[in-house]
Amino acid sequence: MRRLANEGCEASFGELYDRYSERMHRYFYRTLGRDVHRADDFTQELFMKLVEKNALFDPERRFSTWLYTVAGNMVKNEYRRQSRLTAPPSSVDFFTENYSQDLDNQIFEQHLHLALDELDETQRQCFLLRYQQDLSVKEIAEILDCPEGTVKSRMFYTLKKLGNKLRAFAGAFSL
Repeated sequence: MRRLANEGCEASFGELYDRYSERMHRYFYRTLGRDVHRADDFTQELFMKLVEKNALFDPERRFSTWLYTVAGNMVKNEYRRQSRLTAPPSSVDFFTENYSQDLDNQIFEQHLHLALDELDETQRQCFLLRYQQDLSVKEIAEILDCPEGTVKSRMFYTLKKLGNKLRAFAGAFSL
C-alpha cells in the first residue's frame, strides 16, 4: 500500500487485488443479501477507492483493518440508502456456496441463516467479521470505531442469541 500511495505502482495494486479481492467479494456478497452482481460492483468500487484515496491510508495501521473499515462504511452507507427506499437486506450467507450434502448440516445451516437474519446489522457485522473473516476484537473495534469492550459485549449477546436459537443442535455442531 505504501508503494501504491507513493509511486502509484501498478504491480502493487495488482498484488493487493490478488490478496484481497476474493475475500472482500465474499464479505460484500454476505452482507449485501447474497447478490453476486452487487458484490461485484462493491468490490470494484472498493478497489477504485483504494487507488483514489490511497493518501488516507495510515501506515501505522494494518492494511486489512483499514480495508475492512472502508468496506464496512460502504455497506453502512448502502443500508442507509436502502432504508430510504426499502427495508435493508437481512439475508446473510455465513457459509460457502458449496453446501454439504449431509442433511443434518443442511438443516443446521438453514437454522443458522434464519438466526443470523434476526440479528441487527451491528450484531451480524461483528459476527461475520469475527467468525467469517477471523479478525481480532481489536481489529473489529477499529473497523466499527468503538471500544474493544463494546465489541466483546456485542459478541457475547450475539452468541447468546444464536445459542438460544440453535439450542436444538447443542453438542452436534459448534459455532
